[in-house]
Amino acid sequence: MAIVSKSGRVEVPVRLTDEMTPGVIALPQGWGHRGGWRTAVAAGGANYNDLTSSDPADLDISGNAVFNGIPVRLEPVAS
Repeated sequence: MAIVSKSGRVEVPVRLTDEMTPGVIALPQGWGHRGGWRTAVAAGGANYNDLTSSDPADLDISGNAVFNGIPVRLEPVAS
C-alpha cells in the first residue's frame, strides 16, 4: 500500500490488526535514505519524514516540525 499525505508518499507492506485504534496508522521509522549513505541505503525501509511538511506554516505552535498525527490516506499500489 501507499501511505499518502499532503507532502509526500511512501510505499510499505501493510498489516491490518484490531490492536490499533480505528483510523490510526503506525509506521516504524525505517532507514529509507537516498544519496550517499551506503549503509542506510542498503538497509532500505520507508522514511516517514517523506510524509512530513517542510512548509513553515505547518510547524506546531512551539515552532517544531510535526512528526505525529499527520493526516494520511492509504492507496493501493499496482503489483
